[in-house]
Amino acid sequence: MRTMTRVVATRESNLAEPLADCALCPRLVKYRQDNARDEPDWFNGAVSSFGDERARLLIVGLAPGRGGANRTGRPFTGDWAGNLLYRTLETFKFSTGTFRPDGQDDLALTDAMITNAVRCAPPYNKPVSAEMNTCRSFLVERIKALPDLTALICLGRVSHENTLKALGLTPSAYAFTHGARYDVIGPNGALALFDSYHCSRYNTNTRRLTEAMFHDVFHAVRQHMATSA
Repeated sequence: MRTMTRVVATRESNLAEPLADCALCPRLVKYRQDNARDEPDWFNGAVSSFGDERARLLIVGLAPGRGGANRTGRPFTGDWAGNLLYRTLETFKFSTGTFRPDGQDDLALTDAMITNAVRCAPPYNKPVSAEMNTCRSFLVERIKALPDLTALICLGRVSHENTLKALGLTPSAYAFTHGARYDVIGPNGALALFDSYHCSRYNTNTRRLTEAMFHDVFHAVRQHMATSA
């Protein structure tokens, strides 16, 4: 069984992961520095992907939350969205170990990886276009670096659009709809792109996204992976 923890970037690493002190986006750097002054014990850096380097599934979120991944240093860890996501990954056998919201655990992903379209926490959880364009190079390289990749889950419209652009596709040709599936071509071959509403507290509290709806997306992914093995 293949498992791996957070993918950590080093000065010698490939282009799929930014360094924690990435300086490419001035507004995000300033926000990161402001957070570090207020919360010096937090991670406060560009958040690397987390998961299995031989993953067949890549889950793409928008950006780290200020008090979530920006605090813990692991995608979707420390906020409500992560609680639902990691619980679902366990249900569908994409993880081993025990998840803790503070990230101090033995959790590992199996055949899956989680990343974000933008790797640094943005003010008000809203990156601007220039930041998405700049950070997209990491998403492009992250996708290229997964040789066994066969499926993508895009959490939310912004993730959907950024992922399509990273694949060299035009977002307007692929409308975002919860539960949609699109068959596309990636750098290493055929890919199935699945859309889901973001698993945020707002979406779940308003019932825009229920746990059953979220599970339906993962059921579809598992079915696809079973037939494309």
